[in-house]
Amino acid sequence: MGFQLFLLLEKFLMLLPKSWRKLFFISLAKLAFLLLPKYKKIAQQNLDFVFADKLTQEKKDSIIRYSFKNLALNFLHLMELRQTTREKLAKRITFKNTEIIDKIHKEGRAVIYITPHYSSWELGGASLGAFIEPIIAVYKKMKNPSYEKWVLDARGNFGNTSLEKTNVIKPLIRNIKKGGACGILFDTNLHPREGVVIDFMGHPLRQTSTPAYLARKYNAAIVPACMTTDDDENYTLEVFDEIPVAHTEDEQKDILEATQKQADWLAFLLQREPKFWFWLHRRFKTDHPHIYKK
Repeated sequence: MGFQLFLLLEKFLMLLPKSWRKLFFISLAKLAFLLLPKYKKIAQQNLDFVFADKLTQEKKDSIIRYSFKNLALNFLHLMELRQTTREKLAKRITFKNTEIIDKIHKEGRAVIYITPHYSSWELGGASLGAFIEPIIAVYKKMKNPSYEKWVLDARGNFGNTSLEKTNVIKPLIRNIKKGGACGILFDTNLHPREGVVIDFMGHPLRQTSTPAYLARKYNAAIVPACMTTDDDENYTLEVFDEIPVAHTEDEQKDILEATQKQADWLAFLLQREPKFWFWLHRRFKTDHPHIYKK
């Protein structure tokens, strides 16, 4: 019943002018900021952990407010992606450094895109599939199957495929062997038995080693990519230089070094512009649970 009401709301919102629809979601974000102190506290704890006193409290407050807004806009983008066209999407997206991808494909290698929850990650994945190449995107199973289908339908509107992270390695390997691309959000909290421990801005942290493992074993290229925006309306998908993976006799060392380089790239993004990251989730709860008990 609740999901059916949500679908009715979606139909109503999509009948509204785009500016009104956007205003609705921004208003929801402002309301959430006022009514959900739990998530404001999580964002504050994350910012204090990562930046300590390197940012003023005024700056941290501004970042927290924007985090609510950005999450609401990602939800709006999902809703719009279910009904938009390539032509409309093209008017909103600018691409930067895509020649990096062209070079890799000329070498006959598959691409493993890594990206964080940064700016509009939903538009980012859709834009990759629509204008560069379709990807297999790895996701974490959601609690509500109806909502999960709604999200995956939106993400698949331009040729992308979504695979739940449980037992995803074999399908990814088959895809990479065929020259296909995949996309991995690498900045989520992991179980203690998962990933490898890297240094993230001065803190030990567990991070997925899957991109490095696949790239090393199957000669694929790890390519970082992320979205940015100046006005929350028009977005730039920025592609970065390939993260190299060594092929020495010490496989574990090679994988760890490549995974560390991915963490260093995310640290670079946060230092360049921290407001775009998703500060509202407990990213560090496995390795540093104490920061959420303050």
